[in-house]
Amino acid sequence: MRMIVLYIVFAAFAALGFAAIVKKPGSVYTNQPDQKNPMEGKKVRFTENEAEPENADGVRGHLEAVGESDGRRSFYDRVVKRILDVTLSFGGLVVLSPVFLIISLWIIIDDPGPVLFTQKRIGRNKQYFRLHKFRSMKMCTPHDKPTHMLENSEQYITRVGKFIRTHSLDELPQIWDIFIGNMSIIGPRPALWNQELLTSCRDQYDANDIKPGLTGWAQINGRDELEIPVKAKLDGEYRSRESFLFDCRCLIGTVVSVARGDGIVEGGAGRMKKHEVTRK
Repeated sequence: MRMIVLYIVFAAFAALGFAAIVKKPGSVYTNQPDQKNPMEGKKVRFTENEAEPENADGVRGHLEAVGESDGRRSFYDRVVKRILDVTLSFGGLVVLSPVFLIISLWIIIDDPGPVLFTQKRIGRNKQYFRLHKFRSMKMCTPHDKPTHMLENSEQYITRVGKFIRTHSLDELPQIWDIFIGNMSIIGPRPALWNQELLTSCRDQYDANDIKPGLTGWAQINGRDELEIPVKAKLDGEYRSRESFLFDCRCLIGTVVSVARGDGIVEGGAGRMKKHEVTRK
């Protein structure tokens, strides 16, 4: 009986591993060179320009390259953490499969349409990748606007969406993003491709040099309530303190934070006021 279970687990891992190899190139736009981030692998700064359209951070301007990113990573980050990510994400995909099924059916019944919501996000060294979430908003919702920038955001959130967002269940499909190698369990939350101010602020602390995470230090220290400079500084603090014990601390803190519903502000994420943007 034990051998049968081991064979089943091995077969499941092999099947998911094969799927990851097949899906990985498309998940980072390898087959779409025109979608590549022009700032990938570069250090950047944000330059304000009121003549430009407002970006996802609520400010106007653009990124400028100021050098190359060295992207140096510790042995823990490169090897140990990847082993932990693969092991835990595989376990999560298997154990939580019934939850995935229930939420998927609920979404379809509540608001017919795709179960998953994909979005271009910024990964390690500013490489774009496709992030997956359970769809929590109506089909008519603007695609590349953060919730806090939508006018009356509550009107777009579905009934099931309100529940899964409150309990962070909409993030569960990112377990696949972890397994495939675009994310880690612990790390800075992946920014939208057009959150240019957050990207530049994180560069001040080398926080873009590691994989983004399902949860992280900033997530358990304010989450949506944080303004951009504070969030970036916390992401940088995680970057400098990254270790097995610190990751465990972040993971335990996440469980407590989710149980309490801390830091969730629908339609009111802590973005910087325009007059608070530091000019560079």
